[in-house]
Amino acid sequence: MTSFLELSCHDLRCEITPGLGGAISSLWLGDTPVLRSTPAKDLVSARQAGSYPLIPFSNRVGHAKLQWNGTDHPLVQTWAEEPHAIHGVGWLRPWTVLESSPQFALLSYEHKADSSWPFAFDASQAYKLTEHELALTLSITNQSDQAAPVGLGWHPYFMKRPGCRIAFEATGRWEMNADKLPTHRLPSSGIHADCEFLDVDHCFEGWNGVVHLRDDVLHTRISANMSRLVVFTGPSHDAVAIEPVSHVNNAINLMRATGATAEDMGVRVLQPGESMSAEMSITVERAS
Repeated sequence: MTSFLELSCHDLRCEITPGLGGAISSLWLGDTPVLRSTPAKDLVSARQAGSYPLIPFSNRVGHAKLQWNGTDHPLVQTWAEEPHAIHGVGWLRPWTVLESSPQFALLSYEHKADSSWPFAFDASQAYKLTEHELALTLSITNQSDQAAPVGLGWHPYFMKRPGCRIAFEATGRWEMNADKLPTHRLPSSGIHADCEFLDVDHCFEGWNGVVHLRDDVLHTRISANMSRLVVFTGPSHDAVAIEPVSHVNNAINLMRATGATAEDMGVRVLQPGESMSAEMSITVERAS
């Protein structure tokens, strides 16, 4: 049985699985799932979870090949169906509980350089639950002896119910190739669309930090202090992945291929001992 923490405040309830990537297995408002929710005791992989952290990078490092400061770092291919390193390492490793209460939890993870990521770091996740909101903070400190590239984000899956509609503003969208890697950026105003037949798997730039997801049951507001957003869903999917992230997919390899700077791609370069944090909140209310 998977060990878990439960946070609750009035009708809002959240289950966290420290041993499975510090993932959120479920988030409920009363009997209504906000995220794709599996009871924590039944969860066997963070890949099934309602949300998991993206650290120290989001989305893909193409073909699991990282080149940094003139050195090649072959990475571990995350799963058999794709040739890439995907979503970092934090979601695949156990986290330690530092503090927990009915409305708050603090978890930590210490990464030693390995074949999945060659730079050591410390990380923490904080979860705070109030009557209508789950607030998350994700932090990382570079513990290697050299400057290291870093990105943060979350991968929440929101339930797609009848009447589901997504709305957010952006200025651009990265187009994808058959390998699920970005190729070029086009202008985009974001998405204002019904989710039933929406088919999208893209990283948006110039995001204003707010997404509204409405259906016949709930109004959910996702907000974050990041300017990029990955949205992934299709007509056959029962959920919409709405992922606040700090950098473009495959950003480090795009920098090398295009000459773009780390700032252009959203990559933070942390010096030894330097830290970075990101914040996201999920606010939920019943549809009126």
